[in-house]
Amino acid sequence: MPYPSALKAKPKCIFFTDFDGTITLQDSNDYLTDHLGFGYDLRRDLNIEILEGRMSFRDGFQKMMDSVKTPYPECIKVLIENIKLDPTFKEFYQWTRENNVPVVVLSSGMVPIIRGLLVHLVGSEANDIEIISNNVQDRPGKSQEQEDGWDVKFHDDSDFGHDKSLAIRPYVKHFAERPNEARPTMFYAGDGVSDLSAAQETDLLFAKKGHDLVTYCEREGVPFTIFEDWTSILETTKEI
Repeated sequence: MPYPSALKAKPKCIFFTDFDGTITLQDSNDYLTDHLGFGYDLRRDLNIEILEGRMSFRDGFQKMMDSVKTPYPECIKVLIENIKLDPTFKEFYQWTRENNVPVVVLSSGMVPIIRGLLVHLVGSEANDIEIISNNVQDRPGKSQEQEDGWDVKFHDDSDFGHDKSLAIRPYVKHFAERPNEARPTMFYAGDGVSDLSAAQETDLLFAKKGHDLVTYCEREGVPFTIFEDWTSILETTKEI
């Protein structure tokens, strides 16, 4: 349920989350690049360039997706067969539905893949999860069903391709302008370089152990709570 509709029920919490490698155990875009594109080594080199600020996420992600020539429907099929859900996320999502906690997926991936994986892994109730992300489009003169027939359609013009902070700030502004209105606690969970734009926008940031977002937060002095899976996220959110 998009802003401002998500606030009508006066939730006590709002949970923003990355998708790839956060809700899932593997990053679907990395999987496509590693297995159907130019491979792990080149992809990891680009991740480091992005993390060190020598390349924008947008440019790096474009290079990765350009290396994948497989028709888009086949890409989705490969991902559904190989990407696994964090074992506790389904329990977390059920708890949010029972306790009026909106869940908003902020992703630098593409809507059809994210929606397809969520419904496959979580069930039809995952259609209620709001997804704000990039999309997919036909290449000129081709279709997504053809070899090298699809391209990323970025969400915005930022260096991130999708600046996740822009989806969170309307909520922050809403309550800054209404100081007498009860403000929900806002959470964000992420793991990688695509989450850098959102890292300082919420009240509590969960960063996945052993991943690039932890490296960034430690280097920049950004407060975070480490997590290994959604068990600890569920426990912390319940407590708050």
